[in-house]
Amino acid sequence: MKLIVISTSKSIPNESKLINELMESGVETFHLRKPTMSTAEMQKFIESVPAHFHNRIVIHSHHKLASKYSLRGIHLTSIHRKRKFSTWLRIRLLKFKLSDLVISTSFHKVGQVYSNHSEFSYALLGTIFDRLSGRYHSGFSEHILRSALERSSVPLIARGGVSIENIKQCHDLGFRGVCLASSLWDQPNPTEAWVKTLRECAEEQISTT
Repeated sequence: MKLIVISTSKSIPNESKLINELMESGVETFHLRKPTMSTAEMQKFIESVPAHFHNRIVIHSHHKLASKYSLRGIHLTSIHRKRKFSTWLRIRLLKFKLSDLVISTSFHKVGQVYSNHSEFSYALLGTIFDRLSGRYHSGFSEHILRSALERSSVPLIARGGVSIENIKQCHDLGFRGVCLASSLWDQPNPTEAWVKTLRECAEEQISTT
């Protein structure tokens, strides 16, 4: 099961150092989501991460930087999907330079899953869990999720409220991966939280490769 780490939307102290530590500790896919960053700021941020880790980064904005830094991929928001022609053209140009480019997107409602989305490598679905109660977020249930996971044309990644306590639940439902955010960034040491998550997956015999 794929374990994806997504950045905070706002900058935090020593962020590039923490990202470097996480990647050294085994993070293979890192989503860089900074909606308020300018292209220049995003460029500077990427350059603060060692170049040999650039092929693990998926960016949510300023997609043209993917080819400049040979990044892993790009993430398309609902706004990007609505701009069909410009987005299609951007993808064509990027794939010309990066043939193995990963393209992901996000769904917030189960109904979005049932259309043909075979052009995407995977999709983040959520918010799945309520952070406070640990129960399913409004609009989701075990039955609804199992049906969606069985019929989806694209691999689905659980996003929102995912923590070490419910990764096995996501795995057993049939998710192809989980997206980790607050369960790492809200901890005093995100890298230790990541290593603990890996250890928990190993104990539950959940493959993360």
